[in-house]
Parts: sequence; C-alpha cells; structure tokens
Amino acid sequence: YQVMATANWISKKLTGNRAEVHGQFALNLSPCNVNCAFCSFAGNNRVFSEVIEISPEQAVNEARLFESNGANAVFVMTGANYSFEKFLDVSREIRANLDPSTVLIANVGDKTFEQAVKIKDVGYQGVYHALRLREGIDTNLDPESRKKSIVNFKEAGLEVGTCVEPVGPEHSNEELAEMILFTASFEPSYSGSARRITIPGGVLEGRGMITELRMAQIVAVTRLGIPHSVSGNCTHEPCTLGAIAGANLFWAERGANPRDIEKNTEEGRGGTVEHCKKLFHESGWDTLDGPSKYY
Repeated sequence: YQVMATANWISKKLTGNRAEVHGQFALNLSPCNVNCAFCSFAGNNRVFSEVIEISPEQAVNEARLFESNGANAVFVMTGANYSFEKFLDVSREIRANLDPSTVLIANVGDKTFEQAVKIKDVGYQGVYHALRLREGIDTNLDPESRKKSIVNFKEAGLEVGTCVEPVGPEHSNEELAEMILFTASFEPSYSGSARRITIPGGVLEGRGMITELRMAQIVAVTRLGIPHSVSGNCTHEPCTLGAIAGANLFWAERGANPRDIEKNTEEGRGGTVEHCKKLFHESGWDTLDGPSKYY
C-alpha cells in the first residue's frame, strides 16, 4: 500500500492530477495464426471462426463517436492478418473526418521502417507496441522483431506507448522487473501494466488470473521504475484500484477485443469513455479535456 501511495503521488504530480481516457476500436476480427495464447483471436483458442471487416464508413463513425464522447486519443487496431494497404486506405478516411487536433494512434503488428513512415504519413501521431511477457513462448512472434519494430516506429517520428503485459500468476517478480526496465529503456509515451484476462476454454485458462490488487501493485512498481520524463502510466482493464495505485490512463473499447469472447466488446468487457472517467473520479482523479498530453 505504501508503494501504491507513492506511485499515486508521482503520477498526480507529473500530470497535475489529470488522467486520460483513450478509445480503441478494431477494423477487423478473424481467427489468427500467430496464436498468441492469451488472445481470443488466436486460432488455437477456438473462440472466433468468422472473418469480419468493418467498412471505411463504419470506421469513421467509430472514431467520431470516441471523439464526440471526449476520448483524449483514438486508437485504431487491426489483427495480424489485416491488409496493410487497406489499413492505410481506411486510416486516410478516418483522419480526414476527424478534427485536426484529435490524436490518432495505431495499434498494429510489427512493421518495417518504410511501413512506419507510411503510418505517420497518413496521419497517426503514435503507435501502441509492446514486447509481451514470454514473447516467442506464448506467441509465435520473434521478440527481436517486436523490439526492432519499436525502433522503426520511433525513427519514423511516431511516439510509442507500451505496457508490461499480459501479466499472469506464473510471471515472477524478476521477470516483471526485467520487462519494466525494458519499457523504460526507450522513453515511451507511457508505460504501465495490464493483467491477462482468462479466455474461457483457452490454452492458458489453467494458469488462472491475478487479482486486481496484485495488478495494482505491479502498476505502482512500474510507475516507480519509469523515468519521471514519462508522465503516463496505464493499466487495463479499467479499475479504481489501478487508478489509486498511480494509473492515469484507461481505455474505452468498441468492436473486437483480444480479451473478450463477444465480437462487439461494447456488449461484453469493453467500457465507455464515460465509465472510465467515472472510475477515475471515484479514485480522486480529474480527467483531461482535449488532446492527449502523452503523445
């Protein structure tokens, strides 16, 4: 609790007690052969069998909904199998229909430097990208490719937000500390930590899930391990314990969600901007009005 209190004090000092709520929606939903064991999209978790792609018009509507609801940034997520050229085309439509001041962030897979430049050119200010815990063991992805993509994004002029995730009971303190230090090493827009949400019937179901209190402790330790030049400290899913422990960034979500078994997470686990702001208010936080200060 002392660690959580200290992290809370640091987070509030760095932001003037103003937390942020970002909104994320997905362009597609399909079974994925990357098979991240913690993800509901993974083909071997057998949650989804259909392929769904929303239209450019639907994507614009989703982005404008978050904008009108007061999200400080709008995240556009794609699965690993989504066409990069289609992502760029839809992104141009989204950017053209948002206020110029609205912060637009991409949540996409590993990319080359050339691809990263194209992401910036179509109007994104940053990306979310993480080296996940036990990357290459619980996923079919190369950890070095994840690290290289972070370098590519930053060299292309994109801000990079990241996180220590997805945390499960099997991850040791030493493992978590190593990942906290990695996130600190590249001056991200924010770091933080998020627990793994159990996918019913999924390959990791037997490992269980940590409590919100344990999650809050890890969020707090992450804040203590990150330079004060990084003002953002995220957690997911949104909760008051996380906010009390120094989290100053939550996400509202719509559409496909890798932690949900509902194809539209607004009907399942996904929270709204209003709900996230209420959780911050209940935890003694004000929330920022206007564009994100983290990106």
